[in-house]
Amino acid sequence: MLRPTTATLITVGAVLLAALGGIAWLGVTGGAAPVHVVIICWLVLAYAGSGLVAWRCRPRNRFGPLMLVTGFAVFASALIWADGTGAHTIGQALDVVPLVLIVHVFVTFPTGRLHGTVEHLLIGTGYLAALGVQLVVMALGGLTPHRLAAVDAPGVAVIVHNVELVVVSAVALGGVALLTVRRHRHGRPLRRSLTLLVDSFTVGLVMIAVLLVVGALGGPPFPALQHVFPVVQRISLALLGVAPVAFLAGLLQARLARTAVGELVVELRRDEADLRTLLVRALRDPSLQVLYWLPPFGTWADQEGRAVTLPADPARVTVIDDEAGAPMAALVHDPALREEAALLDAVAAAAAIALRTGRLQAQLRANVEELRGSRARVLEAGQRERRRLERDLHDGAQQRLVALSLNLGILQHRLDADAEAKALLAQARGEIAVSLAELRDLAQGLHPAVVSNHGLAVAVETLAARAPVPVRLEVDLDGRLGEQVEVAAYYVVCESLANIGKHASAASASVTVARRDGQVVVEVVDDGIGGADTERGTGLRGLADRVEALGGRLRIWTPHSGGTRVRAELPCE
Repeated sequence: MLRPTTATLITVGAVLLAALGGIAWLGVTGGAAPVHVVIICWLVLAYAGSGLVAWRCRPRNRFGPLMLVTGFAVFASALIWADGTGAHTIGQALDVVPLVLIVHVFVTFPTGRLHGTVEHLLIGTGYLAALGVQLVVMALGGLTPHRLAAVDAPGVAVIVHNVELVVVSAVALGGVALLTVRRHRHGRPLRRSLTLLVDSFTVGLVMIAVLLVVGALGGPPFPALQHVFPVVQRISLALLGVAPVAFLAGLLQARLARTAVGELVVELRRDEADLRTLLVRALRDPSLQVLYWLPPFGTWADQEGRAVTLPADPARVTVIDDEAGAPMAALVHDPALREEAALLDAVAAAAAIALRTGRLQAQLRANVEELRGSRARVLEAGQRERRRLERDLHDGAQQRLVALSLNLGILQHRLDADAEAKALLAQARGEIAVSLAELRDLAQGLHPAVVSNHGLAVAVETLAARAPVPVRLEVDLDGRLGEQVEVAAYYVVCESLANIGKHASAASASVTVARRDGQVVVEVVDDGIGGADTERGTGLRGLADRVEALGGRLRIWTPHSGGTRVRAELPCE
């Protein structure tokens, strides 16, 4: 559609005012009820006036011209009040067409275009019945007086007319069904004006459809309803006139929303500004989501760096490109905003710099998530390898050393006469015992089998008993934890006690292990000299890596001459 010129808009507006005056004159001279005349004027003004504004604001959209045609069709149907046979004939021929046009308007909202076979079939059937069958009825001598009667078959005309009314009623109910399916599929409209538009149309159209069927069946079934029937008809028509006004209010609201772009620019300059909150305010869409394209991962991600999938409905997505034309971000929004392309473009342009920053932050968070997952996988692989080595040492070298020690013991008893040989054998068995102890310590360092077999509590008690200083131990655990969590907590205690023995010059230490609020908290405190090197110490750094890989946190307090406190918090839910 072409943008209407000012002269065109003025001309159409003048014709509209003339049409309203004509309806009032026809109603007065034709003896129509004043209330009915007011309602018809209301419908013409609502549809034609709103269509005129929509055409001016959105010239490329067919919706405005379609509403204009609907408004003038209502005026044309009002010609039925005219005394002149020609004007009356036109009004009689177009009497039911406005109802089908109203269905057409709302089925095609907000683009004005029909989509799919069902919509084309529904609206085509409506026009065929409202205009084609109506002309057949008039040609058969029905709905007189007019100039189209070709044969005198009023009985047949009545039957055909009733069929016409039922078909048009079915078309109206079909339009309601389409709107219901859309709401079920896309959810309730987020904008209040659109909700009012859809709801008022639905109620009014259902009432009109029921009235058509009742009229086709000969009127209300009870005489008491004869006086109610016209009232319900007028209420139904008035409701159908509310819908385009609601649309017009939404259109004006969207234009006013563009003034919020300037405020958006100012707000985005603040470092603490929440991008999504500002965009929601500017677009007036609480469902808005801001997604970022992350080239290193080849995926879309939310603000937390989590991978997401774009909605399949293209009307809900606006992709924003960077300077090179590559996707940078996407706004997932209410489909109704698709008709406000200027607003979307303005908001996207204003937020471009913030969106670049947001993408960098999302990519950083995604990198952190990937690093965390990688560390966890490395830790798990290392843990499996340690477990395998510990098992191989236990089942292999340790068993062979034990067997060798037993054989040497048997040989020692058989050499009663050779004291020197017995002494050498005793020395060899002592060396084997030392090697066996060292091998057990090595295997325990690779993987603490006592943790896997007996649990963290028993393993920590064993460490406390073998510690180089007296240890006050407190363990508060209600059952087993995950193996990785137990192993990590064990190593925190093991490494901390080893450091106390090597560097702290402490007289005593305390170890606390407890489960609190979905975490296992491990704390080791000594009364030594403090001053531990937390930066270059590979043992403490390795502990931090192990704890953080499980989503936990390791903190160390080590003031000079104040002892050292190591605290690890590991999630255990």
